[in-house]
Amino acid sequence: MSLPHAVLTSLLEKSTSGYDLARRFDKSIGYFWHATHQQIYRELARMEAAGWVEGLVPPDAGKTRKKHYRVLPAGRAELARWAAEPTAPMDLRDAFTVKLRADAVLDEVDLSAELARHLALHEERLAQYRAIQQRDFPPVQARTRPEALQYMILKKGMLYEEGEIAWGREMLALLRA
Repeated sequence: MSLPHAVLTSLLEKSTSGYDLARRFDKSIGYFWHATHQQIYRELARMEAAGWVEGLVPPDAGKTRKKHYRVLPAGRAELARWAAEPTAPMDLRDAFTVKLRADAVLDEVDLSAELARHLALHEERLAQYRAIQQRDFPPVQARTRPEALQYMILKKGMLYEEGEIAWGREMLALLRA
């Protein structure tokens, strides 16, 4: 996945200023594709130069002169082209798992405190996902196709966090034994 495609997706969901896009990004796509605000601003400039987005200063912008970005037809076409390409499965690179392998051969490393910290982070993220689920996806509400897709993305994140928590608790018990 590439950042420009994540930005195009977010802008198609809602045209906005670069600042508001970066803040929204942190609370949505940022859960599974991290980017700093600076990276987003640089990407907006590149995409504007490529003719994928247009940034206009609205008449009511005042002194801030914040540009409001919207996706142009060329940007929409690029996103559709990219979305149609095959995607490789996620390539997991996890430094902590390598540390566990090192512990297995060294037998002198205590990773239980670090694993407990990881568990707390996964529990916090799961709580965030459940709050989003409760706020945005009531159980009795019928969903449109876009809403159902967004819910399934959230569900994937929840299942991931639940798996990490279950595995982490089992591993922590082993490390403390």
